[in-house]
Amino acid sequence: MCLIVVGWRVHPEYPLVVAANRDEFHARPTAALARWPDAPEVIGGVDLEAGGTWLGMAESGRFAAVTNVREPGMAKGARSRGALTRGFLTGSTSALDFAATVEGAQYSGFNLLLGDGESLVYCSNRDGQPRALPPGVYGLSNHLLDSPWPKLVAARARFAEALPRLPDETAFFELLGDREIVPDENLPNTGVSIEWERLLSAIFVKSENYGTRASTLVWQGADGAVNAHEQSFGPDGRLLQSSVISTSV
Repeated sequence: MCLIVVGWRVHPEYPLVVAANRDEFHARPTAALARWPDAPEVIGGVDLEAGGTWLGMAESGRFAAVTNVREPGMAKGARSRGALTRGFLTGSTSALDFAATVEGAQYSGFNLLLGDGESLVYCSNRDGQPRALPPGVYGLSNHLLDSPWPKLVAARARFAEALPRLPDETAFFELLGDREIVPDENLPNTGVSIEWERLLSAIFVKSENYGTRASTLVWQGADGAVNAHEQSFGPDGRLLQSSVISTSV
């Protein structure tokens, strides 16, 4: 997952709202948003190569999402980062307690967001100790929480503007579908080639081999009901399918 924007206890009716794009090589096998056969209370996609997920929400109100940290040349961790989200979503430990048990050295660089209905926790093996977040709008890409990369700054602002319009999803998917490339003078320097910096600077990443595979909007109502809508994409940003799941309490 390469872009996540979260509204935590900002909307009066929807305490948790998440808009996210998952960027990945198109050749990596993936299952689209659905109830998990082995844990039907969990709603999310599945990385069929490693078995974890980039983002999911459970009917209990548990939420988890992960991004990698862009650090070219670093050795690969022994364990898949997607196991962190799966482990939390299928468990019952509080967000802070779960984060405290994470052995960061076992994984490549990651950012992890965990919600248990009572708190939203940020955990990273590149940014100190886990911490509960106060109400607000937060953004993650492939650095640290709220790093001021141009696409993340723009996404947070547009997300905040779209929040009052829920349950209308239009503005969120317009945001997630923005393919504008950032001018060279505004690009971050993350250690990859200038060609990759340009490609990855867009909110929606589009190329033949690598790009945005899924755009996901999930939110939970004050009554606990969960709404999830995901659009799946193939090479060059071709829309493949749309998945919608809503629960009632």
